[in-house]
Amino acid sequence: MKWGIHFDLANAKVEMEELENETLRMGFWNDQANSQVVLKKLKIIKAKVTSFEKVQGFFDDAFTLAEMGLEAQDSDLIPEAKELSAAFLEAYEQLRTDTLLSGEYDINNAIVTLHPGAGGTESCDWAAMLLRMYGKWAEKRGFKFEILDLLDGDEAGVKSVTFQVSGENAFGYLRSEKGIHRLVRISPFDSGGRRHTSFASCDVMPELDEAASVEINPEDLKVDTYRSGGAGGQHVNKTESAIRITHLPSGIVVQCQNERSQIQNRDRAMKMLQSKLFLKQKEEHLAKLTGIRGETKDNAWGSQIRSYVFCPYTLVKDHRTDEETGNVPAVMDGAIDPFMNAYLIWMHKKGDA
Repeated sequence: MKWGIHFDLANAKVEMEELENETLRMGFWNDQANSQVVLKKLKIIKAKVTSFEKVQGFFDDAFTLAEMGLEAQDSDLIPEAKELSAAFLEAYEQLRTDTLLSGEYDINNAIVTLHPGAGGTESCDWAAMLLRMYGKWAEKRGFKFEILDLLDGDEAGVKSVTFQVSGENAFGYLRSEKGIHRLVRISPFDSGGRRHTSFASCDVMPELDEAASVEINPEDLKVDTYRSGGAGGQHVNKTESAIRITHLPSGIVVQCQNERSQIQNRDRAMKMLQSKLFLKQKEEHLAKLTGIRGETKDNAWGSQIRSYVFCPYTLVKDHRTDEETGNVPAVMDGAIDPFMNAYLIWMHKKGDA
């Protein structure tokens, strides 16, 4: 093992009991802001205690069965002992990663935006490939995957797409994907069969409940409506239900076309805008945004966090952690957990987790 689990079960149970007692306090539910904070902490600790006890149970069962087999010299117990050992290792690895998801917003849902960079149609296609990759990853995790806004490319792929991944620790995992992703392959759009390099940027932010407290002056907003793109039938094609909101003082732009009505899209876009403004305030007043979302890099050569090489050899390599694999098809089908886990370990060693 490269690293172990640092988790004090006894202290966690004490803290869990204190938080549970807090929820029983008179007037607890009258303070919605505080109650949400307490419930969030309680949920995180409960999940870790349950996971730790599950790992401990698998270990005890496997150890006991192995001892029984050795004492009785009963080889029939070997298959069951191996099965329990495998279950222990799987649960251990999951808990080991989960203990690193200790950031303030790690447990939250994630809102992800992809933009093609240098490379034209090739980069638009690359952004669409990344969209599929993250959709496959979310599906494997059992997370909800929802496209909020999508603008198709002129010839292929997408010019921009924003989607939400909903599930426990979705942001904690996906924050590792913030940055520039580089593709090297033989372009299907090049009749000469030449090798092309393309880029796409990935921006990730947490969905924030506390962002609802951000007050926005309606006079600071420019609201545009437009027809939704992509699949959706006659309703999508014939009504201007999609919403684009520009916050004039900050220049922040949000878009949503996923919902069926303009009112629903506007509400969703406003929540996204509130979250962005909330994070901006955190940056300005608490200098915390760098730790939440990471630094912004140019969407071009030399600034990539990860490279995906399809030709002349096959390799996906993360340039921050040096995690790599030659199984490119598996990665493009959503097998990106090793990169996420390596990132969490890397951040933990840096002291930025």
